[in-house]
Amino acid sequence: MTTLSIKLPESLHKSAKRLSSEDKISINQFIASALAQKIAAIDTQNYLQERAAKGTKNKYLETLSKVKKRTPITADY
Repeated sequence: MTTLSIKLPESLHKSAKRLSSEDKISINQFIASALAQKIAAIDTQNYLQERAAKGTKNKYLETLSKVKKRTPITADY
């Protein structure tokens, strides 16, 4: 485990303290969880952008052509 000292605006610190208390977790755990969520979101976005860059309209249409043509069910509306 690594110790990290950060400076936060007072309002951000108060909000983190309040929310961590509501979740019944430590502020350290709350901040670590928030950081993990942000990292996961950025990593996911980067992964999807890399995959999208490899795609082409022809590959998309080829894949789409393999889907059976059916009338949508009511729940799809």
